Amino acid sequence: MTFDLIVRNARLADADAEAPPVDLGIRDGRFAAIQPGLAGSARETLDAGGRLVSPGFVETHIHLDKACTIDRCECETTRFPHGAMARVSSIKHTFTVEDVHERARRTLEKCIAHGCTLMRTHVEVDPKVGMRGFEGVKALIKEYAWAVDMEICVMPQEGMLNNPGTEEMMVRALKDGARVIGAAPTYDADPAAQIRRVFELAREFDVDIDMHLDSGSSASHLDTLLVCELAQKYGWGGRVAIGHVSKISTMPVADFDKIAQLLRDSGVALTVLPSTDLYLSGRDQEFNVRRGVVDANRLVRLGVNCSVSSNNILNAFTPMGDGQLIRQANLYANIVQRAMPDDLRDTWNMLTRGSAKLMRRADYGIATGNPADFVLVDAPTVVDALREIAPTLAGYRKGRRTFTRNPVELHRPG
Repeated sequence: MTFDLIVRNARLADADAEAPPVDLGIRDGRFAAIQPGLAGSARETLDAGGRLVSPGFVETHIHLDKACTIDRCECETTRFPHGAMARVSSIKHTFTVEDVHERARRTLEKCIAHGCTLMRTHVEVDPKVGMRGFEGVKALIKEYAWAVDMEICVMPQEGMLNNPGTEEMMVRALKDGARVIGAAPTYDADPAAQIRRVFELAREFDVDIDMHLDSGSSASHLDTLLVCELAQKYGWGGRVAIGHVSKISTMPVADFDKIAQLLRDSGVALTVLPSTDLYLSGRDQEFNVRRGVVDANRLVRLGVNCSVSSNNILNAFTPMGDGQLIRQANLYANIVQRAMPDDLRDTWNMLTRGSAKLMRRADYGIATGNPADFVLVDAPTVVDALREIAPTLAGYRKGRRTFTRNPVELHRPG
């Protein structure tokens, strides 16, 4: 049997630890055969050498439009409030389509080089930035289709109902290719009204929903409750995600579990954004500072679909980052103190299978007939990869190599 590519001696993410490596046969951009000792020839062969071969990584929540702007923003002068919103808002009028495109491209390439093959990027529209962010990012979808499948979530970061002209721009973006509608109700005068309006628009345009929700230090009020209610009312389960939700991290266990049940029953997924939430949380405290990161592992065990993602990279909300999801997951696992193998395997699913489910990609994963989107990781298992922040050595999109990173080599004396 002839293939375009054969990957030999691969260890799969969900394989039993004692199982032998397998070979992957790829033809016409899809997995055509998966078995040990695969017979056949190919134009290209990759020897994984017993390393982990994982489905491509999935960024469900990133902001390409405002990446790489930290050096333009004024420096922080106080711990609380952090002022990230105002600092970014103050420079949005300087954005051009070309500027956004270049910064987003730079960040996207880093994500690709760390194994990302599927991405949802949030993009802001409002009277300050107009459609420039959307246009700058949208151009990347076609330009980088050879490496990553991208979709845009258009969002009103600075309010929608109290920010005239914003909703019209969101509608324009939905008509011009945005596949998801976002929300940031905290920044509207009437948060509940924004949430309801976003659900109305989602139903009108038949798009998914992905909201920035419930960041804060007290769970006395949760917009999450309304989101779950509306997801059930309109049958939008499986099509709604909420990100941040740091308020939930402050709840007693019994109350936390009740929220988990609501999320599970309504089909609302949750995305943790550890770098941003850790950086911004607890700034009103001088000691015993709260972490502000939700224990998504507990949510997963209670039936909630969860993902882990980067959010912002190199801007006032998150001044550090490089698009490396393995590093992000390692940080998350440290914060929520989940280090045992079963927990780490669940965490790995939050940047692969769970994230793909959030984005409703039914043909995702290493299985016969699926698109051959995968990454070679310099570790034997997902547990080792997360514990050691293992580097990615190669990525493939539809069976075509998209990047290469050489394994480290020690040069011993003599």
